[in-house]
Amino acid sequence: MKPPFLILETGQPVPSMRRHRGFPHWIRVAAGLGRDEAVVVNVEAGEDPPGREGFAGAIVTGSGAMVTDRAPWSERSAQWLREAAHAGLPLFGICYGHQLLAHALGGEVGNHPGGREMGTVHLELHPTAAADPLFAGLPARFPAQATHLQTVLRAPEGAAVLARSSHDACHAFRWGERAWGVQFHPEFSAGHMRGYVRARQDALRNEGLCPRTVAREISAAPHARRVLRRFVGHARALHGR
Repeated sequence: MKPPFLILETGQPVPSMRRHRGFPHWIRVAAGLGRDEAVVVNVEAGEDPPGREGFAGAIVTGSGAMVTDRAPWSERSAQWLREAAHAGLPLFGICYGHQLLAHALGGEVGNHPGGREMGTVHLELHPTAAADPLFAGLPARFPAQATHLQTVLRAPEGAAVLARSSHDACHAFRWGERAWGVQFHPEFSAGHMRGYVRARQDALRNEGLCPRTVAREISAAPHARRVLRRFVGHARALHGR
């Protein structure tokens, strides 16, 4: 039997999207994992992450929370991630998980000075991505789904920044050989992204953005999803060594 992946649940989708279940389900489906190939621990609800033994890797979900709030559950999770990263457990943080992993490893997280980034964005790969196990061979520019207010202002010391958008300078990083953070949402379909834009339309208008324009520019993002699937395959290969 293949070792399962641990999914650390750090938050819930916007209320209007919860009929489609939560982030762990979206991630599991997008990653191609069967029901028995993932163990979900809701750290936001106060559940403690388990021991690392027996897991192929860990994936950290997105959240509406803010890393800078330093909530006790978040700081406990950051400590767990710090120890797991140094122990060599393959890690993949998404959005809040990306920021939490950066924070755990000594990077800086805060409000993006340019405000919200939302919709289908276009990522540009840095030259460092050419040799990365998850990003190598992908197009130099490809679409991804994103929705965030906070960002990684400074990547952890020694981390390789792999991708950027026109809005955000750190859309992906790798720390060491086995820990990745991505600001974008590889588990989001175009439908998920449209649902988020509908839920945030008032906020977008208040920030001078047109929800209809943002929604009209949403497209599929298959290469972003490939990054998540590559993590699963890479982590499994490492576990088999």
